[in-house]
Amino acid sequence: MKKVAVIMGSDSDLPVVQKAFDVLDELGVPYEAHVFSAHRTPAEARDFTLRARENGFGVLIAAAGMAAHLAGALAANCALPVIGIPIASGGLGGLDALLSTVQMPSGIPVATVAIDGAKNAAYLAAEILAVEDGALYERLLSVREKAAAGVLEKDRKVGEKFGG
Repeated sequence: MKKVAVIMGSDSDLPVVQKAFDVLDELGVPYEAHVFSAHRTPAEARDFTLRARENGFGVLIAAAGMAAHLAGALAANCALPVIGIPIASGGLGGLDALLSTVQMPSGIPVATVAIDGAKNAAYLAAEILAVEDGALYERLLSVREKAAAGVLEKDRKVGEKFGG
């Protein structure tokens, strides 16, 4: 199975990104985590990205706040799928990061999840890898079935309490 690279612009993003690690662990998806800055370590970020495919990665997740150029910088240097996680930080609460991540030029796409949406970034990365991995696809279906069962159980309890 291909690995997922989870790259943070700063270690301060770790509390949000931990949710992606938890999902990837639950699904049995191998990953590596790194801290590279699009602005402070551009050469290292570029070098990592240029070698990502040959090093066994199939998807890159990039988490960054404020100017949030990391996902775009990674996407500019490879043709692997890149998923951006805009991080809530600074005075705009993550809106600046969201806009920086989602507004990419034609030909250099970045799939972007919600502000602080690390769980969905991990699920999307797993879905991309599941195109070629039937067992992973089945694990994803199981997660969805469990989530549906949980909602139906909540519906049952609300119905008991309030009629329905």
